[in-house]
Formats: sequence, structure tokens, C-alpha cells
Amino acid sequence: MFEVLEIFGFLHLGFIDILDILLVGILIFLGFHWIKGSAAMNFFIAVIMLFVLRVLAAALNMRMMSSLLKSIIDVGLLALIIIFQPEIRHFIIKLSNTYDINKRKTLFGRLFGVKEVKMDNEAVKETTEACRSMSEQKTGALIVIAHNTPLESVIETGDRIDANINRRLLMNLFFKNSPLHDGAVIICDDKIVAARCTLPITQRDDIPPSYGMRHKAAIGISEESDADVILVSEQTGHIVFVKEGNVTPINNINELKLLLSASLENDSEKPGGKNEKE
Repeated sequence: MFEVLEIFGFLHLGFIDILDILLVGILIFLGFHWIKGSAAMNFFIAVIMLFVLRVLAAALNMRMMSSLLKSIIDVGLLALIIIFQPEIRHFIIKLSNTYDINKRKTLFGRLFGVKEVKMDNEAVKETTEACRSMSEQKTGALIVIAHNTPLESVIETGDRIDANINRRLLMNLFFKNSPLHDGAVIICDDKIVAARCTLPITQRDDIPPSYGMRHKAAIGISEESDADVILVSEQTGHIVFVKEGNVTPINNINELKLLLSASLENDSEKPGGKNEKE
């Protein structure tokens, strides 16, 4: 019995060995947690199983098998990065949002005396009233309200506006004969920054069949950033509020005002938030 254990080194565990095992266990757990339910899950399990087999082969001094499994794992990890690049990108973005890595932008702004301006109550009112009118007229709309996550890559896909938030302007941008109506409008701080922007589409497979491409785009950008998204359906005129991949139907415009105001208030209270009290 002891001879078998000695083969695997179980009788020579030190503090560093225990720490090493714990860290690897934590990394595997986080990996399962972040890719749970995605297409990468089975591939990840296969790589873990091959890794375990390689450890056993190395412990038993099976050099040829160990070398073969090492080569397969190396190729498998490279394939994992290439094939599942969207999932890995989503994981990194979600990790940065979880630990608020982007708060350094605010710290640099403070260092150089640049103050970020939050979307105020008047801007919230103008945005929600525009949504009310577009809902009544069944004008499709997709409005993304940025918080801490930079959306420059999304803004670059559209046309720069840099205008004050105004309900008439928002309605004109989404008017079906407007050259800028197809795509999303990006609001950052107290400005309409860009229009006709292309958003990432969610990869989730549990989306209801009634959701169109606007819904999938709204969910996609909310998964990859901390932005709030307001969507007005062109077919039904219904309004939904999307945050962190969760879709909330709006029954009346006051609900939308409360959700948006609460989200902006929570953002300002975060450490490193845009209007953190000093």
C-alpha cells in the first residue's frame, strides 16, 4: 500500500505541494464556473482528463505515454484558444467587470483633473420619454448606456454624434427613413456619442424564439460590458430593459425611469465609480 502511495508522492507532501494542489483546484473550479453551459464545456473536461492521465503516466514513469499526452494537451490548448475565442474574450471582459479593473480610468482622470459627468435626471427623462413616444409609434430602437466598461470598439463601428441627450434627436435617429436608424445608439456620460453602431450577438441558446436580432444584440452587449440597454420592439412597441444578460419587460415608463436611475445611482456608489463621493 505504502509503495503504491510513494509512486504518486503522497507521502512527501509539503506546504508548497498542498498550496499547489489548492491553486490548481481553484483554477479548475473557476474554469468550470465561467464556461458552464457553453459549447466549450465538453472540450474543457476532455483537456482536464488528458492532463490527469498525463500526471498518472509521469508518476508511473511511462515516458512515451507521458510525452504523447503532453503533445496532445499542448495542441488541444491551442485549439481551445482558437475555437473558443469568443468565450475566452467574454470570460476576460466579465472578469474585468467583476473586479472593476476599469476603475483605473477614473483614477487617472482625477490625477489630471478630468471629471467624468454622470447622466443626470434630465437626461434620464429625455431618454425615457423618447422611448415612450417610439413605443407608441412602434419605432424600433436600441439604446446602450455605458458605465465603466469602455465601448470604443463598438463606437468605432458607427457614426460619431457627440450631441446632448434630447428626445427629439433620439426619435429622429431611429426614424425608419433615417440613414442612422439601423443599429444602436451609444450614450456615454451625458452625451449621445454615436449612432448606427454594431453590437455583439449573444451566443446563448436559451433565447426565446420571439426575440429578434435587436434582443440578441442587447443581451450580447450587456454580457460583455456593464452597460444598460433599452430596447423598443418595432413589431409590438414593447420596451425592455437589459442588464448583465437579464431582460426585464417594462409595463410603464415610470418602471424604466426607476430602473435606469437605480442603475446609475449604483454605478456612482461603486469604488472608482464615475461620481464617487470624495
